[in-house]
Amino acid sequence: MSHFELFNLPEALDIDLATLKANFLKLQQQYHPDKAEDKDQALIKSSEINQAYKALSHVDSRAAYLLALKKQDHHLDQSINDFEFLQSALEIREQLDEASSTDQLNSLKNEVNQWIDGLVREFKIDYLAEDWAEARDTVRKLRFFQKVMNDIEKTEDRLLDDEDFDLDDDF
Repeated sequence: MSHFELFNLPEALDIDLATLKANFLKLQQQYHPDKAEDKDQALIKSSEINQAYKALSHVDSRAAYLLALKKQDHHLDQSINDFEFLQSALEIREQLDEASSTDQLNSLKNEVNQWIDGLVREFKIDYLAEDWAEARDTVRKLRFFQKVMNDIEKTEDRLLDDEDFDLDDDF
């Protein structure tokens, strides 16, 4: 059974994330080890559910999983060889390193989301055309931007924590 079948979702890059989460919670409740007679089996099933949810919950890992279903997921850990992309990626990383306000981070987040949207469109075209080399390259790029988005969110949290902390506060 594929991850998509497990969560009763279509085998596609575009899925309803609310349905994914709702079905995940139902399955976790159903296979919770504390409620099962065979706790070992429930623990295995619960772990499988968690792994499937993790794979489908982000567009980069969902795209990689789609490639895996087609047995085209080899060499996804290779470096990106697109010089123009790498140059843009470096600029975005530098902007993130220099960001000192939530406004700057929001602007950067919008830019990263535009990149992700474009890469999603590219992946769909490559996947339908069965251009597996290009699809793998696009997954590598999606993974990069997913990491950047995670780093933006961490930086945003850190900035918000710093704003909430004031040395004049009474403890």
